[in-house]
Amino acid sequence: MGFEQIVFYVFSATLLFAGTMVITVRNPVHAAMFLVLAFFSSSALWLLLEAEFLAIVLVLVYVGAVMVLFLFVVMMLDINLIPLREGFMRYLPVGVMIALVVIAMMAYVVGSEFSGHSIPARHGADYNNIAELGRILYTDYVYPFELAAVILLVAIIAAISLTLRRRPMVKHQDPDAQVKVKKEDRLRVVKMDAEKNN
Repeated sequence: MGFEQIVFYVFSATLLFAGTMVITVRNPVHAAMFLVLAFFSSSALWLLLEAEFLAIVLVLVYVGAVMVLFLFVVMMLDINLIPLREGFMRYLPVGVMIALVVIAMMAYVVGSEFSGHSIPARHGADYNNIAELGRILYTDYVYPFELAAVILLVAIIAAISLTLRRRPMVKHQDPDAQVKVKKEDRLRVVKMDAEKNN
């Protein structure tokens, strides 16, 4: 077993461990930190596959931006952990069943795709994986790519509409009223006699 295979198995085991901990740990902050570990392990595996662009994009975009946002949201929300602990065992059989179905589907897809195929040879130094990724995205997978873009657009619109909804018992700012305010509406000058020292 070569050094590259050892590194692959180490990062694969780390990825499986981190992914399992994301869905089983009860503290949301710990789950987000395990997700960061899973992203780093995935980027290391992509580096082994000579997909440097995908590896650095995963670290910069997901770890650097998305996960920081997740951590801020999770830490600012006051999450009650007691209902989460109570409902864990109730949904465990459903989760195990879904996990088995996903594992069976992945085994079927990987087994039918890669059985009987040889491992592709390494590319030369002048190989550009970014150009190859763009060619595949915009030729073979253009419809799934556009469908993913539409789904992300719908998610952005839904997130904006959720933030703009009116909730009772919450004070809202009115920028028009703030701009139109006058000094007389907010400030009252009271005249008082000066104090005299005896």
